[in-house]
Amino acid sequence: QVRLVESGGGLVQAGGSLRLSCVASVKRFSSYALAWYRQAPGKQRTWVASVGSGGVKDYASSVNGRFTISRDNDKNTLYLQLNNLKPEDTGLYYCNLPRDDAWGRGIQVTVSP
Repeated sequence: QVRLVESGGGLVQAGGSLRLSCVASVKRFSSYALAWYRQAPGKQRTWVASVGSGGVKDYASSVNGRFTISRDNDKNTLYLQLNNLKPEDTGLYYCNLPRDDAWGRGIQVTVSP
């Protein structure tokens, strides 16, 4: 079974930065496309960013230019660098392996005004 564990969230003021990590217990991590999603309070979960097995990256327009997704295949780890954070970035952030429909339990990011 796949297990995904997120870390690195917290409370930060607007304009600040955080780096989220997701460690995956999965075989052949390098072959997986990876993604981050988030869910604001009272809202639906939405896609944030993806990185393919070949390294191609895509971002939601709301975070493009501010967030950076990356991966370290040697460490089975997915990252999301969140820069210039805004209060509307607040929510639970989830890592995701689309191929297996596997999800972490989420990590809280809170951005104060």
